[in-house]
Amino acid sequence: METIRLHNSKTRSKELFQPLDPSNVRMYVCGPTVYDRAHLGNGRPVVVFDTLYRLLRHVYGAAHVTYVRNFTDVDDKINATAQARKAAGDPRPLEVLIRERTEETIAWYHADMDALGALRPNFEPRATEYIGPMIAMIADLIASDHAYAVEGHVLFRVRSYKNYGALSGRSVDDMIAGARVEVAPYKEDPMDFVLWKPSSGDEPGWDSPWGRGRPGWHIECSAMSYELLGASFDIHGGGLDLQFPHHENEIAQSCCAHPEASFARYWLHNEMLQVEGKKMSKSLGNFFTVRDLLDQGYPGEVIRMVYLGTHYGKPMDWTKEKAEQAEATLRKWRGLVAGVAPAPSPLPQVVAALADDLNTAGALAELHQAASAGDYAGLKASGMLLGLLSDDLGEWTRPVADFSQLVAQLTQLRDAAKLSKDFAAVDEMKQALADCGVEVRMSKAGVELLAGPQFDAAKFEALQ
Repeated sequence: METIRLHNSKTRSKELFQPLDPSNVRMYVCGPTVYDRAHLGNGRPVVVFDTLYRLLRHVYGAAHVTYVRNFTDVDDKINATAQARKAAGDPRPLEVLIRERTEETIAWYHADMDALGALRPNFEPRATEYIGPMIAMIADLIASDHAYAVEGHVLFRVRSYKNYGALSGRSVDDMIAGARVEVAPYKEDPMDFVLWKPSSGDEPGWDSPWGRGRPGWHIECSAMSYELLGASFDIHGGGLDLQFPHHENEIAQSCCAHPEASFARYWLHNEMLQVEGKKMSKSLGNFFTVRDLLDQGYPGEVIRMVYLGTHYGKPMDWTKEKAEQAEATLRKWRGLVAGVAPAPSPLPQVVAALADDLNTAGALAELHQAASAGDYAGLKASGMLLGLLSDDLGEWTRPVADFSQLVAQLTQLRDAAKLSKDFAAVDEMKQALADCGVEVRMSKAGVELLAGPQFDAAKFEALQ
C-alpha cells in the first residue's frame, strides 16, 4: 500500500498518514455558504480536496473512504437576499424565499464544481437538516460548564478549553489584542463566541431551550461531522482563512463536547488565491466567479489544471498565461490519448508525487514525461487520477464546426503565396478566422484549425 504523507497544520509538520480505520477513512471539508456563486478562490479547496479524495480512494479503495462537505444554508447573507426579494414585492413567506435561494445556489455550485471535474462527496449535509444535533451538542456544553445561556444567546467559554489557540499558534490574550471580536454586554469574556442566537420575527428560527433562534456558524460543522463521521475522524480540511476562528472554535467545542475523542487528527489548509499577482477584489476589477470563467470560454478542465499547477500549501496566482499554457497542454495530451484505453493503474511515480503531501505540480511533471515517452495509456490513467483527461470532461476539445472546407481553402492560398511571395490573402484569411475565435496552426505538415476558448459559431457561419 502506498505511504501517504500530509502536512498537518496542527503539528506544523509533514506526517505519515495513518487512518484510524483503514477500512473507513474519513474526511470532512468545510463547504460553501450558499448565498451566491462560488468565486475562483472558493474553487481551489474543492479541487485540492477532490484530488486528495481521489488519492485516498486509489490507495484504500473507493468503498473505504467517506468524504463529507457541508452546505451552510442558514446565514445572515442568505436572509438578506431573501428579504430583498420580499421587499421587491414577492408575496411568499420568507422561509420559502430562503429555501428557494439556497436551492438555486446549491444547484449553481454543483454545476460549476462538476465542470471542474470534482467528484461529489459521499455526504453533503445542509445545516438546516441538523438543527436538532446542534441543539443537543449546545445543551451538553452548557451541562459541562463550557457554555452559558444569557439573553437568548448561548456562548462558548473559550478559557474553559486550555488548548484553545493550538491550531493557529496564538494565545487567547494575543487574539484579544490583535483580533476584531464582537463586544457585547452579555459576554463573560470578549473571546467567547456564539453557539446560538435569537431570531426576530422576520428571520428564520427554530425552537430551543433558550428561545426561538438559530445556530452560530461554528457549531454547525461540529454537529454535522459528529453525526456523519463520529467523534474522532481522520482529516479536516478547508481554506487557510478558516483556520481562525472557525476551525479553532470547532476544535474547542467538539473536544469539550466529546473529551474522550480526538476530533480531527490531521488538519489540511490550502493557501489563498490571487489574480494576475494581486488579491482578488471587486474594486480592482479582477474578481471572477468560476461561472464567469466558464462563460468566458475557459473549459473547466483547463481551470482545474491551473489549480493543480501550484502546491496547495502555497499562494496561487491565476493568470491568463497559465490558462493558455494549460489549454495547449491538455489539447496535446487529449490528442495523444484519443482512442487509447487507460492503463489498469496510474503510473507509480504519479501516485508517489500525490502521496507526498499532494505534490500536484510534481504529478503533472510526470504526466509530461509520460507524454514524451509515448506511454499514452499511462498518461490517460494518471491524468484521470488527477481529475483530467476523462471522457466526460473532453467535450471542449471536440470539433464544434466543420473546418475541412476552410482548411482546403487556406492551404491553396498558402501554396499560391509560396510561389508569388505575396501572403496578403493568407494573412487576411487568418485574421478573419482569428476574429471568429479559430486558432490557425501552420506547419510543414499542413494547416490545422482549432476552435479556441473564444470561438463564435455565428461569426464562423458568416465567414463560410
